[in-house]
Amino acid sequence: MTRRDVILNELAQGLRPMQEGVEWFDALPQEKQYEVLRHLSHHCLQARAVEEDGPESIRRAGLRPTHTPAVLITRSRIDQQLRKIAGLTPVDERRKAFRLLVALLAVADARRRVTFCRGDCGHWWHQRPVVDPAEG
Repeated sequence: MTRRDVILNELAQGLRPMQEGVEWFDALPQEKQYEVLRHLSHHCLQARAVEEDGPESIRRAGLRPTHTPAVLITRSRIDQQLRKIAGLTPVDERRKAFRLLVALLAVADARRRVTFCRGDCGHWWHQRPVVDPAEG
């Protein structure tokens, strides 16, 4: 478990405010931002994100459906779309991608907790309390 993984999971679980996460992401050098986006994409796939998670993720991220990452997430083949989102180059698109992928991880992981990790699972990030971002 790396510091980066802890931060990303705390953001997805609502244990850390998104603004703090965006500030952390913005402070990273460009290459590290791409690395974070690639890792977030991987975490989303591991959490079994699906195409149908797109609209809720867009809403939670506070994006317009016309923003590039939002358009991409709603297309087919989520694995391919996640690679495209992680590779977006303009700074403002990377920031939107970061917010969207954190939201996607939150949506997919919440479903995974209920369907696959009910009870006593071994995921370290599931051993922490969850805060519903809609409530706070």
